[in-house]
Amino acid sequence: MNEQIAREVVLVRAIETADQKKEVLSEDDRMYASRSARELAQWQASGKQAEVTGDDFLQQRSELILKRITERTPAFAAFAKRRNGMKTLALTLPLLALLLGAGLDRITDPHRVDLLSAPLLLIIAWNVLVYLGLLIWLCIPSHSLGWPKAGLVRHLSVGRLALPRKLPHALSSGLLSFMGEWAHLSAKLTAARLSRTIHLSAAMFAIGAVASLYARGFLSQYAAGWESTFLNASQVHSLLSTLFAPAIALFHLQGFSLAEIEALRFPQTTTVEGGARWVHLYAATIFLLVVVPRLILALVNNWRSARLAKDFPLDLDQPYFRKLNESIGVATGGMLRVLPYSFTVDEARHKGLGQLSIMLFGEQGRMMLRPSTSYGEEPQEVLRGTDLNDPQVNITAVLFNLTATPEKENHGAFLDYLVQSSARGIAVLIDESSYLERAGEQTDNAARLAERVALWQQFCLFHQAPATLVNLLNPALHPLDAGVGLKVSAAA
Repeated sequence: MNEQIAREVVLVRAIETADQKKEVLSEDDRMYASRSARELAQWQASGKQAEVTGDDFLQQRSELILKRITERTPAFAAFAKRRNGMKTLALTLPLLALLLGAGLDRITDPHRVDLLSAPLLLIIAWNVLVYLGLLIWLCIPSHSLGWPKAGLVRHLSVGRLALPRKLPHALSSGLLSFMGEWAHLSAKLTAARLSRTIHLSAAMFAIGAVASLYARGFLSQYAAGWESTFLNASQVHSLLSTLFAPAIALFHLQGFSLAEIEALRFPQTTTVEGGARWVHLYAATIFLLVVVPRLILALVNNWRSARLAKDFPLDLDQPYFRKLNESIGVATGGMLRVLPYSFTVDEARHKGLGQLSIMLFGEQGRMMLRPSTSYGEEPQEVLRGTDLNDPQVNITAVLFNLTATPEKENHGAFLDYLVQSSARGIAVLIDESSYLERAGEQTDNAARLAERVALWQQFCLFHQAPATLVNLLNPALHPLDAGVGLKVSAAA
């Protein structure tokens, strides 16, 4: 599934999930889209003499639903056609960098080649520091650079955050949810494209600086020399010898002696010869240390972005997709693993968990209940033998009791450990059954219940693990159908 198809599929999922009352898409609309998509996918598969795949079915279904929404809501068409800001940035930033590099000569003497040219030395030094930073980051891949920022990634992934006017509330909610989800799902792709653009821009800036140096040499006679308050001729000779050594060795350029450096010191020197030699040395050095490495890094990130765009990493094991794929016989069930925290699951609630797994994965859904973690226990010790990234498990869910009061040092620490350790993210289930049994039929029960639920949801969201309310004694009160599923945290 490529990037464009994945984007449409995720957009449709966000709309269907937000449209709980079927105001935007009726049940007939959804059934018609599924039936037509199944027929189109089967027809295409027969033409290729291949089996029907879930990717083909989801692609056809998302196209049909988006077309239907566009016909009914013209304002939605503008959003559907909206593209991210990455393409514009990829074109304008390198061009701007080239022009800025070409204008670098405006801050230097047009008739002089300074052996200690601050702009050229800064270009080289900055790029060398960047390479060192990248090498250090590769050695500690578990630590994020903290850049690009989430806001920049969101803008480059989904474009402007403003929504079209005159949209139904459910549709607006779905689009807002989509923008946040798509920014997260496409973060790696966006980062690769942004890195490609930055590396290419750095190379173009250096090319512009060197090009301006040569262009000015055709119209002016360069006088080569140097001056410094703190460096003597010997130190300058050592510095330049080290700096230009790769260019001299690779391109067989003319070197220089200590006496020549001494003779070129301003203001004593009056020579106007030899300026071309220093232009060539700087150009060759910038080519080797800046242009070539930056272009290589740009090509690497271009390969990464092309690979991600062609085979977009969308997890089709999620309940929403499994439910849809069941209609074409692709789904194979799924496993819900439940990790209770300070929660004793009796037989009735055990059956309720089993019903939740069937809601999520269909009749072939299975449930694995792990032993309860006692209050205050260290999660590292309790879950020592639990593989949180087991490929046989589709969703790992923490089970909390609504009657408990969430605590950062205990419930929060447990969530933090799971979120950081799970590569596929985790879900949080908040069971209300015990709370309702205790509350009875008090007049203010509904308000207190809403406050309690909001408290838990805010707490879990703070720990980057959005919560889903369930009732294990009566799962039908909060059905987890294909349009809802479970809220799963971002992968670590």
